[in-house]
Amino acid sequence: MGQQFVLFILRWILNTFALWIAVRLLGNIGASVESSQTLMGFLLAGLVLSVINVLLRPIVVILSLPAILLTLGLFTLVVNGFMVYVTTKLVPGFDMSFGAAILAGIIVSLVNYVLSGLLQLKQEKRASVK
Repeated sequence: MGQQFVLFILRWILNTFALWIAVRLLGNIGASVESSQTLMGFLLAGLVLSVINVLLRPIVVILSLPAILLTLGLFTLVVNGFMVYVTTKLVPGFDMSFGAAILAGIIVSLVNYVLSGLLQLKQEKRASVK
C-alpha cells in the first residue's frame, strides 16, 4: 500500500509539471490560465488529472475500445485530451479548448513518458550498484 501511495504522489508531481509545460507551450493556441494561478493552482490541476486518470480513464478507454482498435491506437490521443479537458473544466482558473486539450494531452503524455523513463533508469542504476 505504501509503494502505491508513493507512485501516486510521483504521478501527481509529474502531471503537475507536465500541465505547467503544456499551458506554457499552448498559451497562444487556446489555453489560458488566470494570472492569479500559482503553484497551488497547478498542483490542484495535477491532482485532479491524476485522480481522473485513475478513476475515469479506464472506463473511457473501455468504452472507446472499438475506436482505439479501428484507428490502431491513435484514438488514445483523443482520450488523453479528453482527460485534460475534463480537468480544465473542474479546476477553476484553467480554460482550454478541446483542440488545445488534445495537444496538451500529447504534451502531458510525452513529458510523463520521458520523466518516467529517466526515473526508471535512475532506479535501475541504483539497483545495479547495490
